[in-house]
Amino acid sequence: MVPARKGRSKGKVLAVRNRSDSRDMLLEAGLTLASELSLPIVLQRIVDLATQVTDARFGALGVIGEGGRLTEFVTTGLSARQRKEIGALPHGRGLLGYLVAHPQPVRVSNIADHPASVGFPVHHPKMTSFLRAPVIALGLWWNANTISHNFIHRPFFRRHSANWLFTIYLTALLGIPQSLWRDRHLAHHAGVRHQMRFSSELAMEVALLLALWVAAAAHAPGFLLHVYAPGYAAGLILCSLHGHYEHARGGTSYYGTLYNVLFFNDGYHTEHHAHPDAHWTRLPEYHESTGVSAWPAPVRWIEAFSLSALEQAVLKSGILRRFVLATHARALRGLLKGHSPVERVAIVGGGLFPRTALILHEILPGAHITIIDANAANLDQARHLIAETHIEFVHGRYVHADTCPCDLLVIPLSFDGDRRAIYAHPPAPAVIVHDWIWRKRGISRVVSIGLLKRINLIRP
Repeated sequence: MVPARKGRSKGKVLAVRNRSDSRDMLLEAGLTLASELSLPIVLQRIVDLATQVTDARFGALGVIGEGGRLTEFVTTGLSARQRKEIGALPHGRGLLGYLVAHPQPVRVSNIADHPASVGFPVHHPKMTSFLRAPVIALGLWWNANTISHNFIHRPFFRRHSANWLFTIYLTALLGIPQSLWRDRHLAHHAGVRHQMRFSSELAMEVALLLALWVAAAAHAPGFLLHVYAPGYAAGLILCSLHGHYEHARGGTSYYGTLYNVLFFNDGYHTEHHAHPDAHWTRLPEYHESTGVSAWPAPVRWIEAFSLSALEQAVLKSGILRRFVLATHARALRGLLKGHSPVERVAIVGGGLFPRTALILHEILPGAHITIIDANAANLDQARHLIAETHIEFVHGRYVHADTCPCDLLVIPLSFDGDRRAIYAHPPAPAVIVHDWIWRKRGISRVVSIGLLKRINLIRP
């Protein structure tokens, strides 16, 4: 029995080539039978070739003895360690026993779904299609934040009946009653608490889902429990994370090109809330400069966790402090070498560990340095680390404007404003932007490969 993986031919030329390769393998199998006298070698070669012809990862060949019991069980795709962990050979019960009693080909996408299946040993590799649960999770998350979301705000069809049919389709596809989600989502936009509203539409959608799940439990229980249910739960978790981090700071947008192409400008979240009836293609026209993140919503936890944790670790470790200061000093010196004199420097953020202020004080000894930070505790921390009286501390949030009353403006990696606008319209004669190592702009220096960080110097 060889559980095959699904595949699809790519054009006539590839299809002809695949058929030719299969014939060659079958011919090789025939020659092996004719030329090899050792039965174990013949059996092993047959099962090896069978997996190649069917493009399978695992294969097994059973030899039936007296009483219909298996006397030999030759496998391929398993390591010696896996064979040892699995333990004794199968006894010919379950689906193997069914094949003995019914010597006809059986093709199933999931062996556990077959009525005759009795399961696998503890260490047996899983015999299901690869990555089906993650595909369900990602599909639910993507569809909920693109097709289904846009359909709520701007139904796709003119006829009410067509929109109703599409609602039923989305309900079955996502496993979420669309009328329930629509009411919740529109209440969210209105800023009111959602209250469950029972309707014939909701009852029909719930009945449809229950019927589908009962049918799946009856005809494919293994798929329902081991593939669909985990994928469905993971998709709901992704959707929950997505919604939470879109609003964790009062509404935040993300302007990355690739994400917004794949998700139909879903990153323009602030703009969508300001213009909920606007078509998704028009959202960039309402571009906002406040409430911007460097990460898409589902992974936005990285922003707060990684940068804050790194800063705290640096403060607690003398070795890390010296390393961070040395790498930043080297990059800043290289960036400002030959630069025109600087009298006024404004540093946004950086209060928790004011590395840039400490370094620029040495590189530009005559410059007046101002640290702007919205966190008062961070400013107090900076005052303990900096004893210089000519460094000014301003408690406030920097708002990107057309101009900045300074010669040099420094933007941190944790900047929560519109970094793209800073690059496009530098608000000072010179702007240093701390950024990720893959974002090279203007004159640039790598701070550290280990920190995945570089600094860019840009001018108007």
